[in-house]
Amino acid sequence: MDTTKNNTIELPLEGVESEHCALIVDKGLARVPGITSHKIELNNHKAVITADDSEAAQKAVHAIRDLGYGVFTIKKTFPVTGLSCASCAASTESMVKSLPGVINAAVNFASSSLQVEYLPTVVTPQQMQSSVQSIGYDLVIEDTEEATETLEDLHHQKLLSLKQYTLWSVALSVPLVIIGMFFMNIPYANYIMWALATPVVLVFGRQFFINAWKQAKHRSANMDTLVALSTGIAYIFSVFNTLYPQFWHNRGLHAHVYFEAAAVVIAFILLGRLLEERAKGSTSSSIKKLMGLQPKTVTVVQHDGRIQEIAIRQVQVGDVILVKPGEKIPVDGTVIQGGSYVDESMISGEPVPVEKQKDAKVFAGTINQKGSFQFKAEKVGGETLLAHIIKMVQEAQGSKVPVQKLVDKIAGIFVPIVISIAVIAFIAWFLLGGENGLTQGLLALVTVLVIACPCALGLATPTAIMVGVGKGAENGILIKDAESLELSHKVNAIVLDKTGTITEGTPEVTDILWVEETSDNKAILYSLERASEHPLAEAVSKHLALSGSVQLSNIQAITGAGIAASFNGEKYMVGTSALLQQNGIQPNEGVTKWSQQKRAEAKTVVFFANSKKVLAVIAIADKVKPSSRQAVQQLQQLGIDVYMFTGDNSQTAAAVAAQVGIKAFKAEALPQDKAEFIKDLQSKGRIVAMVGDGINDSHALAQADVSIAMGKGSDIAMDVAKMTLISSDLSRIPAALKLSRNTVRTIRQNLFWAFIYNIIGIPIAAGLLYPINGFLLNPMIAGAAMALSSVSVVTNSLRLK
Repeated sequence: MDTTKNNTIELPLEGVESEHCALIVDKGLARVPGITSHKIELNNHKAVITADDSEAAQKAVHAIRDLGYGVFTIKKTFPVTGLSCASCAASTESMVKSLPGVINAAVNFASSSLQVEYLPTVVTPQQMQSSVQSIGYDLVIEDTEEATETLEDLHHQKLLSLKQYTLWSVALSVPLVIIGMFFMNIPYANYIMWALATPVVLVFGRQFFINAWKQAKHRSANMDTLVALSTGIAYIFSVFNTLYPQFWHNRGLHAHVYFEAAAVVIAFILLGRLLEERAKGSTSSSIKKLMGLQPKTVTVVQHDGRIQEIAIRQVQVGDVILVKPGEKIPVDGTVIQGGSYVDESMISGEPVPVEKQKDAKVFAGTINQKGSFQFKAEKVGGETLLAHIIKMVQEAQGSKVPVQKLVDKIAGIFVPIVISIAVIAFIAWFLLGGENGLTQGLLALVTVLVIACPCALGLATPTAIMVGVGKGAENGILIKDAESLELSHKVNAIVLDKTGTITEGTPEVTDILWVEETSDNKAILYSLERASEHPLAEAVSKHLALSGSVQLSNIQAITGAGIAASFNGEKYMVGTSALLQQNGIQPNEGVTKWSQQKRAEAKTVVFFANSKKVLAVIAIADKVKPSSRQAVQQLQQLGIDVYMFTGDNSQTAAAVAAQVGIKAFKAEALPQDKAEFIKDLQSKGRIVAMVGDGINDSHALAQADVSIAMGKGSDIAMDVAKMTLISSDLSRIPAALKLSRNTVRTIRQNLFWAFIYNIIGIPIAAGLLYPINGFLLNPMIAGAAMALSSVSVVTNSLRLK
């Protein structure tokens, strides 16, 4: 039976860093039999394929590797128990091989072990174990880490080896250049340079040759092809000249070596790749942090009342789960016993914790406050609201088309054109160059390939990004990647979340009207609020922290209304106007007028009274940040339309919008509404920036062209966003847009100089000036010019500082 009918498989890619690479992989996948559809998600570093063939994943991985790119897989050896013959081993092997996501499997009967290479995103050791158990044997597996963590470790190891390769290449290239430039006449100079260049070219630069060969097998070419050809020919040419200098001497020419050109080219390219890797952000960690909102274990109440701790993956629908104070809620469900306040800001974005009593809904990833309760699990695993948010973020990140870099567009045609020019130059010299035609032709071939080496192109973007990002960090703006910098200067619409973005994000006492202000009354109010579990009570007790406290008796919480207690035989209470009515207390005209005014300003009003009259009225609100109004004005002056979105009620939203000068706002919005609104603006051709701070904003942030998170918000928002404002100061946004303009200008200048250098340098290297003034470019000077072009690009980038 075909187990993979309409099966969707994700292949985590390695080395696919540009649209050009993605196109090569996509074309390669199109040729794999059994794959019904395929797409490359460049942002997420993965290929998504659907297949109707159980071996499609294996074929796809082999095809991608054959093209010179990598797929992250895990190789492990597991002990197999119960094998009694060679045919048992064969059937175990075929069972594991038939699983989607298994690339290779081999069972060794002699050692009773299974050696397997698999995709951690598709198949787990537990699934392999179940498959082996189904035919009567067993697999001994230890509990493995999350697939995402494993992939991140592999990315980290790759970065470390790239760093070591770069450091060694630079360390060996420096003495090479010094000898090549100034000490060519020392004894055995050529042999010393050969010894220094060999590890750089053949060890640290070997991936260029391997990848170029894989590209060549598929009649394709990329930047690796150019690097491999130029450095390879320069190296072989230099080795020949070191061993057989008389070949040139007999023809009246000097036997030049170009070891330093070959080594410097590789050192520069590796340096460029290292800078690029470090400048790029990883999207997997944001998903990992979202997953981290789920606790690893859950406390389940059994039918007989026993309490048992189990792993979250074992939770079934219908299980009764106990949640203690301070714990995260593991899955979605309904409260059946007990009560508490739950911080749902990571889902809703609203700062005030929500009261939960019997029959109230609770959601995975939210945090229980002071009480404890039991709830029945209704949605587990991939069905929870948190899992849906994770999925939405992944989809938005994957569907976004990155800005195609000028370099990537041209790389596809740049490489074949350069190779063609080098070959044409060689043929032209060979046919028209007389007795030295072969010599000059070889020199022209090497010179064209060396001078055209795309270091300057490779460094143009990452160096400007590194400096731009560094400059941003100095000014409290963390920037994750080049794409957001490129797009920021085009932004013409900005969507701001209210809570924690325009406002502080925490309820605070804004005003108190005392009818009877005495030190005793202050101490009683403080003690009452400290005894309350209501989140607004915390704002009041914080405001009155220096008022001292008193010993209260008969403390009772009145559900949905407030709290009451006795002191010196007198009853005192704090709560809503409903609480006053219940106790027959009528506020005077001044108090009523004041409270109505504060409510009109979208503030929550709380009354403090004794058994006879109101003693004080307290107004509580989520305060607007001091910088918000000025920031909104600056954005509007830049010609950007500013919109506000909030899950809060219309009255509060209108008051906040009026305070900061925003004309367009939407209240009572769900997280998916924000993303839909952004999508709608994008469909009208707008370049949209989204500013948010909560997990509820993460889907909208991922959807926006430029996503900006407030630094004091959730880690998830900061991870999904392309920019983070450390200070949570909105006036940093106009500063970020200005930085973007300067950085983009520098990138364009870098690319302009890199291309101009190639456009002028390549024809001169081919010998275009020879018929006019007899000038021929020496490969040595070509190597120096190549290095100089890279240095000039880096220097231009440093001007950003």
